[in-house]
Amino acid sequence: MLKWLWLSVSVIALDQITKALASAQLVLHEPVAVLPTFNLTLMHNSGAAFSFLSQAGGWQRWFFVAVAVGVSLALGWWLQQLQRGQRWLAISLALVLGGALGNVWDRIVLGYVVDFVDLYYGDWHWPAFNVADSAITVGAIMLLLDAVRGERRS
Repeated sequence: MLKWLWLSVSVIALDQITKALASAQLVLHEPVAVLPTFNLTLMHNSGAAFSFLSQAGGWQRWFFVAVAVGVSLALGWWLQQLQRGQRWLAISLALVLGGALGNVWDRIVLGYVVDFVDLYYGDWHWPAFNVADSAITVGAIMLLLDAVRGERRS
């Protein structure tokens, strides 16, 4: 099922292209309104999800790189172990893998992850995110659905 790595590579490419465009076209922390609940806002996140540990002093960069590389290796191994009929699971793993590697590239090269999608309602803003984060989220939801489906079949 390593044939699904093309999906991971596509996620990484789309993620890096959109981050480069956002970095070139947007000004840090200055929102550009797209829809009444959606801005493009360039952010640099040195932490993890929801900026967790973003003010930790720098050690978190390499910690998150190590965790992401370890998870990516495990996902690659898991993907390799799948049987032909496990397409849904292969797609979900490939999405998570591509998203993890897209963000790890930013951490290694830039020292932070580029985020730019800003969803909000009134004064409440969801934490900014990017294509890699979206792929991880969709892949994780698919993994959960696969687990629930598997339990129902048992």
